[in-house]
Amino acid sequence: MYKRQHYNIFDNVAYGLKLRKMDKATIREKVLHILSLVGLEGMEERMTNQLSGGQQQRAAFARILARGADVLLLDEPLSSLDPHLREEMRFEIKDLQVKYGFSIIYVTHDQSEAMALSDRIIVMKRGLVDQVGSPKEVYYHPQDEFVADFIGESNFLHGTLQSVSGNSGVALIEGQSVPVEGVNGRATGDEVTLVLRPESAHVGEVGVMPCEVTLSRFMGHYQDYQLRCGKHLVKVTEFNPKNRRSYEVGEQAFLSFAPDDVHVL
Repeated sequence: MYKRQHYNIFDNVAYGLKLRKMDKATIREKVLHILSLVGLEGMEERMTNQLSGGQQQRAAFARILARGADVLLLDEPLSSLDPHLREEMRFEIKDLQVKYGFSIIYVTHDQSEAMALSDRIIVMKRGLVDQVGSPKEVYYHPQDEFVADFIGESNFLHGTLQSVSGNSGVALIEGQSVPVEGVNGRATGDEVTLVLRPESAHVGEVGVMPCEVTLSRFMGHYQDYQLRCGKHLVKVTEFNPKNRRSYEVGEQAFLSFAPDDVHVL
């Protein structure tokens, strides 16, 4: 974000107000109020190059707020920050947006930022709009493999519909009959792709598809698996694994998931 290095924070934020020829008392009151909102109160005499990365971002938002814009366009504004600061600034951006009620068009390649900040997500592919929807709509009902793979992690299970009854069906995948929901008017014999999120899948003694454990990692609050189910490699995230059996590499097990936990493409 653009900043004037030879100005202190107060003058940086006040610059746009001075151009509007506001009186000094009004400018001072407005600037100090905005600095308090973004957590920079008491720092108004500091130079911008004396600030941390997070503080520089807050100063940039203070300048924007001082202008009173109705719509902000932010293009990868947090890309230069370390992961901790990026997460902190996400919450601050959202908090400021809610407080002031302005709209933000936020460009990012970071799916976590998109999910955390957005009311509506527009997924672009090769310069064209691929899907528009709320974070939940885009995550749980992606319209193609590109969107499913871009927003979150996904497994893609390829098969053929064995039978269809209304919105329910049975898909043949790796020689196994797998019940699914949401076949959306497809017919018996149609090729389908099931989008299965890692957190919706489970490893156990019984399930819908036999598999071999090819990766097993304890990550603290979750157990990370990779399973080989025929030709498919499937990622599984088992949260809160403390009192569950953990499967080791090379063990035989079963992949399971609920029929409505997959999205049919």
